[in-house]
Amino acid sequence: MREPSNQTPDVGAGGDPAGLERRIGYTFSNGALLVEALTHRSYLNEVRESGVKDNERLEFFGDAVLGFLVGRLLLERFPESREGVLARMKASLVGEDTLAELARELGLGAYLRLGRGEERSGGRQRKSLLADAYEALLAAVYLDGGAEHAGRMVERAFGPLLSGVADGTSGRDHKTEFQEKVQALCGAPPTYRLLAVSGPPHDQRFTVAAFVGGEKVGEGCGRSKKEAEQEAAREGLALLASDHTGKQ
Repeated sequence: MREPSNQTPDVGAGGDPAGLERRIGYTFSNGALLVEALTHRSYLNEVRESGVKDNERLEFFGDAVLGFLVGRLLLERFPESREGVLARMKASLVGEDTLAELARELGLGAYLRLGRGEERSGGRQRKSLLADAYEALLAAVYLDGGAEHAGRMVERAFGPLLSGVADGTSGRDHKTEFQEKVQALCGAPPTYRLLAVSGPPHDQRFTVAAFVGGEKVGEGCGRSKKEAEQEAAREGLALLASDHTGKQ
């Protein structure tokens, strides 16, 4: 079911879906769902493949699944926040720009099945197409494995962005900002060190420290190393800001 039939050489079939499964940390029981999530309508316009649909239906459902799971994550992380604040944070997290960036981090574009025209016009990097494919992929995980597995996918992806939406920076990438500033000041990027991993396998907490020139400048804790690094970078940025203020 995962191998396209009657494929012409110019049609973009994408990479082996098993590689994407490794990236998201989930293996499908029903591989046809993953194939559907990766199939753009332009592909089926050119390749006749019995029983395969394009990903638009999954995209529709994925939008609802994403809203539900991100909403639940925000309720858990910000129990004191009121409805208006939660709605603002949710809107900033589920926008097209964020979804496309998450898709790029997964390398999702490389796995999409596209028609000739879409392939040649750069469809694998098109923001709207990537965002739609991300929603379709999430829907496929939900339908195949249920809310628990889809929730883990959402938590891994969106957890590192929560501190940004909480302080009104719309999920900005603290780690990238910190690296740019440290590189400009010191001529070398910061480094990160994993200090500890705690908790059971299904609910682990990671503690990471950020270092500049061998000196510890921040520490963060999160449900993934990426989230912990973001928190450590946020502390590092705060320290740089305070140092700069103190020198004025």
